[in-house]
Amino acid sequence: MSAPLADLIRPASLDDMVGQQHLLAPGKALRGIIESGNIPNLIFYGPSGVGKTTLAGIIAGQTDMKLHRLNGTTASTADIKAVVEEIDTLAAVNGILLYLDEIQYFNKKQQQTLLEHIENGGITLIASTTENPYFYVYNAILSRSTVFEFKPVDSADIARAVERAFRFLEKEKSLSINVEPEVISHISTSCGGDVRKAINAAELCVLASKPDADGVLHITLETASQLSQRSAMRYDRDGDEHYDILSSFQKSMRGSDPNAAIHYLARLLAAGDLLSACRRLMVCACEDVGLAYPMIIPIVKAAVDTALQVGLPEARIPLADAVILVCNAPKSNSAYNAIDAAMSDLSEGLSGPIPRHLQNKHFDGEDAITKGQFYLYPHDYPNHWTYQQYLPDALRDRVYYKPGDNKTEQAFKEYWDGVKRKSEK
Repeated sequence: MSAPLADLIRPASLDDMVGQQHLLAPGKALRGIIESGNIPNLIFYGPSGVGKTTLAGIIAGQTDMKLHRLNGTTASTADIKAVVEEIDTLAAVNGILLYLDEIQYFNKKQQQTLLEHIENGGITLIASTTENPYFYVYNAILSRSTVFEFKPVDSADIARAVERAFRFLEKEKSLSINVEPEVISHISTSCGGDVRKAINAAELCVLASKPDADGVLHITLETASQLSQRSAMRYDRDGDEHYDILSSFQKSMRGSDPNAAIHYLARLLAAGDLLSACRRLMVCACEDVGLAYPMIIPIVKAAVDTALQVGLPEARIPLADAVILVCNAPKSNSAYNAIDAAMSDLSEGLSGPIPRHLQNKHFDGEDAITKGQFYLYPHDYPNHWTYQQYLPDALRDRVYYKPGDNKTEQAFKEYWDGVKRKSEK
């Protein structure tokens, strides 16, 4: 077999597709579009191995349009022009369907070359991408296309594809193949929702096994486990999945769920992404715990420093300590809200001159004599506090900091309310 097994057993109809039932089940919009035969410009977005290319092939098989396939990693502007030159020829009398895989690798100029012909209907585009199209696809093409998101395929659907792969290999190789029941389950759950990986794993199991004296090939769980020692995990440090995991990691800590937070920490560390885990942990300690438990910042910093010093795999231990501490700590975002409110005022041009009594008087320029005059030194007053204006006149009554509803900040508030009441007497 020269072609990859996944290509040899690729489904040829919608009913044979595995997964993507949110798009392809009877009554769903995309299925209705395909069955109508009136194919608009489509963009398929989702991880590898979930059926984007397969569905494009099924659509191509149900239309009379001339099909061209290009891959964004290898196609050039000349390749696009070759497709364009076929417009209005006998070969493309029913129109041209261009399937462009990995469109995110097409630069803006290449995408613009397509645009004119997409606009006038000379080319119908089906593009696929593993990256968020709203970041990587030219806006003019996006506005003329419908985006459908593909999801990782669940293990039950993948099991169907794996069984199909074993049946095909049995017939192709003229073998009697006996597959232990646990093998199908193991392959289906260890491929990370990627059908192609699961099919490849099935083929490897066959290649790695030898027939017994009766000519029967036994596929064992031990063989399958050796060929997939750890579950495949989708992780691209520049892709959406990276930011989805980081977002889930911080939101789980913010939401005080140590089980979920530890899970996402494990996913980051399993992918070797120690630095991102450390950075997000420090951010969460400052942003989400903050003044409710101020000592958490040096504690988490110490854990992060330790993790970076010892490296993986031992780094998982101090980081797990810190993550669980952040989850269990009381929460406050009062400091976060305060600084953001102040930054917002500045962005809107609200500032004003600094009050003269606060200005640095070590200055020899004009009017230097009035700078710093009338400043009241708080340590000269009871409880080390006295009233004076600190904000500029334009912001005199602005309140940025609002104490959080937690023991630490409420204790601070109670203390300063008492000091200020005494000062008024």
